Amino acid sequence: MDEKQRIEQLRRELHDHNYKYYVLNQPTISDYDFDQLMHELQDLESRHPEMADPNSPTQRVGSDIQSEFRQVAHKYPMLSLANTYSEQDVRDWYDSVTKGLAGEPFEVCCEMKYDGLSISLTYVDGRLTQAVTRGDGVQGDDVTANVRTIRAIPLVLPGTGYPSEFEIRGEILMPWASFERLNAEREAAEEPLFANPRNAASGTLKSLDSRVVAQRQLDAYLYYLLGEELPAEGHFENLEAARQWGFKISEGMKKVKSVDEVLDFINYWDTERKNLPVATDGIVLKVNSLRQQRALGFTAKSPRWAIAYKFKAERACTELLEVTYQVGRTGAVTPVANMAPVQLAGTTVRRATLNNEDFIRSFDLHIGDHVYVEKGGEIIPKIVGVDIDQRPIIAQQVQFIKRCPECGTPLVRYEGEAAWYCPNDAGCPPQIKGRIEHFIARKAMNIDSLGPETVDEYYRRGLIHNVADLYDIDVQQINGDGSRTKSAQRIVNGIQKSKEVPFERVVFALGIRFVGETSARLLARHFKSMDALMAAGLEELQEVEGIGEVMAKSIISYFHNEQNREIVERLRGYGLQFSLSTINSPLSTKLEGLSVVISGVFQHHSRDEYKLMIEQNGGKNVGSISGKTSFILAGDNMGPSKLQKAEKLGIRIVNEEEFLEMI
Repeated sequence: MDEKQRIEQLRRELHDHNYKYYVLNQPTISDYDFDQLMHELQDLESRHPEMADPNSPTQRVGSDIQSEFRQVAHKYPMLSLANTYSEQDVRDWYDSVTKGLAGEPFEVCCEMKYDGLSISLTYVDGRLTQAVTRGDGVQGDDVTANVRTIRAIPLVLPGTGYPSEFEIRGEILMPWASFERLNAEREAAEEPLFANPRNAASGTLKSLDSRVVAQRQLDAYLYYLLGEELPAEGHFENLEAARQWGFKISEGMKKVKSVDEVLDFINYWDTERKNLPVATDGIVLKVNSLRQQRALGFTAKSPRWAIAYKFKAERACTELLEVTYQVGRTGAVTPVANMAPVQLAGTTVRRATLNNEDFIRSFDLHIGDHVYVEKGGEIIPKIVGVDIDQRPIIAQQVQFIKRCPECGTPLVRYEGEAAWYCPNDAGCPPQIKGRIEHFIARKAMNIDSLGPETVDEYYRRGLIHNVADLYDIDVQQINGDGSRTKSAQRIVNGIQKSKEVPFERVVFALGIRFVGETSARLLARHFKSMDALMAAGLEELQEVEGIGEVMAKSIISYFHNEQNREIVERLRGYGLQFSLSTINSPLSTKLEGLSVVISGVFQHHSRDEYKLMIEQNGGKNVGSISGKTSFILAGDNMGPSKLQKAEKLGIRIVNEEEFLEMI
């Protein structure tokens, strides 16, 4: 056997061992033996680069070479399900299906509702070719490189009998064990904790470094098969076929024939789900027959043939030990309840948010209180009540702090705000790091080669103390021991490229308290330069649409701060865009006075490009349809609810070609 044949043999063997370990949970070789085979394959592939294959088992480890995610249109829209919360709601849905099918008998497939990130996988000739997130249901992010690192997802199907091309959908999850381990590591490193496994899975899958995805041990369950040549007429039967092809399908799936059987399934899993290794928040019910599904059709937002039953939030009682305080990017101080550990919805809960001072007062919280804790939607722990009868006699009332827990500055509370703030935005470490993270974000300066962990490292190493310091960083400083030359160069290149970001996003990137993305754009369009914005008074600022007194005062305060002005001047010196360029300047008044809604997927330009064209020609972008909408710029796969509302209100639909001709 020559080396090329051995490469193919090793790939088949390792795919098979991955399937047995991560899908069947029935390993047939030791971890050591698996690693030996993997190392042999890596060595052979390095000697034969012409044999490169993105679906090789060696690609499971991931890579730090990743560009910004590409938007991909879904072949079949990914619709959400209608939610229900009671037994009567389930009976009502069952009755509506019965009526919709004119009394024809039907079966219901009952499945677990996993709490993760929806994913769509495309296979061609048994090989994974694309993985796309739900996105807005019409299009999502192409995360194929990251998904290839998830070992529960087959890269090459081990089974037989599958269609030449099909799509399978499911949920990417972080198991409880991986979640607890990850948060323990982050806590030890004094990094922010993930709120729940879903957030952790979502943040992981959206990482631009697929090595991070590989390290965090995500899992996946698949639950819906689509294509032109499906093996069966029943949904349940199609998933059983997919199981044979090598996909991880829930063992808890069951086909039933009556509403009472549906309710028995729900009641069983309401308790048993606590023993599952991953988070669930309900049950999904689907009419099994694909023919009957087509007959029932869709409402504007969801299929009539499926519904999601959400479990009631689980509640536990535990002792309040201490209240600590966290400082966010904007300086907002959030109180956190530290409690005696208690099991809740599959994980150990030790902390819960207390929102703000008013929330604490509403419960009259005392240290030592026995508090009732729930997970809202099975996700974020929150205190929902206090058992006053168990309050210790000497219990101390919780008093909100007066000074910042990070820098000691006296806190302030702005008019109309529930939160207390640390006003030391230029000297408070969490605010400094938070503002840098905000500055580099996609919708701000879009320095996608940096991330929160890198910002924290650079801050601790003394390389950066504010956003202007980013532009002083060189490759040698980042590289350190010389092992990261390529990634260091990519970071420096990304920082330099950010100098091309338009003025309105520079205003947003500064992180002025209360100034969001829309407000920044309005300010940039009104004042047209940083100098004019910096010189604006209270009345002049309030002349801008959407800028109230609180925001105007915050803007003035920001630019009156000597340290902020120094940072702004340094950014000017580095060459950032400090005025509206010609590309952002008005081109015409052809759309003046018109309000335009954009919907669908476009061929000639991106959504953001069309939004810019509308504004350049005097129009206004609006997010929702109303009687004031002038027309809808519609691409392919326009949302059905928007189309229905437009027809009802008699609003004109304009396609790409008509719009481009119009301007």
